[in-house]
Amino acid sequence: MITRIFQAFRYRDFRLVWSGAAVSSVGTWMQKLAQSWLVLEISGSPFWLGLDAFLGEIPIFLFSLVGGVAADRIDRRRILIAGQFLQMSCALLLAGLVTAGVVQVWHILCLSFLVGLAQAFGGPAYAALIPSLVKPRELPNAIAMNSIQFNIARVLGPMAGGLALTKLGAAACFLINGLSYLAPITSLLLIRVRFTPRRTAESVLESIRQGFAFIRRQTAMEALIALAFSMTIFGVPVIVFLPVFARDVFHGGPEVYTLLLSLSGAGSITGALLVAAFGHGKHKGRATLMALVALGAAIAGFALSRNLALSSALLFLGGAALVVVFAMVTSLVQLIAVDEMRGRVMSVYNVAFRGGMPIGSLLTGTLVPVFTAPVVVGASGAVLALLGLYFLLVHRKIATL
Repeated sequence: MITRIFQAFRYRDFRLVWSGAAVSSVGTWMQKLAQSWLVLEISGSPFWLGLDAFLGEIPIFLFSLVGGVAADRIDRRRILIAGQFLQMSCALLLAGLVTAGVVQVWHILCLSFLVGLAQAFGGPAYAALIPSLVKPRELPNAIAMNSIQFNIARVLGPMAGGLALTKLGAAACFLINGLSYLAPITSLLLIRVRFTPRRTAESVLESIRQGFAFIRRQTAMEALIALAFSMTIFGVPVIVFLPVFARDVFHGGPEVYTLLLSLSGAGSITGALLVAAFGHGKHKGRATLMALVALGAAIAGFALSRNLALSSALLFLGGAALVVVFAMVTSLVQLIAVDEMRGRVMSVYNVAFRGGMPIGSLLTGTLVPVFTAPVVVGASGAVLALLGLYFLLVHRKIATL
């Protein structure tokens, strides 16, 4: 079982890329924590905190499609290395501004936009690179291992960031994050995989159009992308609004919120381990839809429950199901895409997946004051469960994969 879980690590290049990304992910979460605190400390207004988050995300929506074209035209390693250098420079510049005592909110906002721009190009390039590091059979395992890396960093990064922020100050968090980018840069320089882009005289818009045309021609591809968007718009807000449940439903404080958040993260790691162990099997589409139904049921049950122990168990199951659906949908999209179209396909997938998060949070945040968090989140869970049943029993293109 252990050997099966870590089978993607048999490939040297995957080990290098995974380990480099793991180091930088912890640094990124350290910076996120310290940067949010710094913005609030300087401005004193939650508005600027929201604007900073918005400016970090909006380049992904604006430029990911162009990033996908770039990933199909340029050596993907070069795109990733350039993006890591840009993010490293932003972190080190911010560390210098804080140390010099001259940092202002507009400095942070501009740097957040630049980091988002780097991620808009790096995201499709990274997603397109992964399938070239392992054999197709091990692709679900590799994607699951990336999910494990992300969720471990989501736990360790804020813990390390909080300690560094308290003991050393915000500048230390930014400095550590900047230095952490040396790990992925080094790993990318060491890998042996090469991508030779096809020469083309097409315009960027024509390349984007061809990417959409390819997606429309593939069986179930449109449904998978729609599923990814639905999963984030209805499935992620439960995590965003956990503080509301901790305070208003369970009448607790930060300790209850920490418990719920930790259980969700532990469930996510468990779900990634399940995909790593069994994701190579047959009937991936059916398993994905069954996990989606379980995710919706867990979210709805959590919203209806008033017992902390039961809610904790349901949240753990929901965290596991969320990562199973994400990893399996990503695997199916990757397996359908051909290499010369992979960057463009993954950029569309990235826009759909990332797009659902802010939309879902904004929609839920608008409805919660009117209908209460349990009602809105419970309805979201019910929609996900019904969507899974629809694709499982009626629109069966995904179920047959």
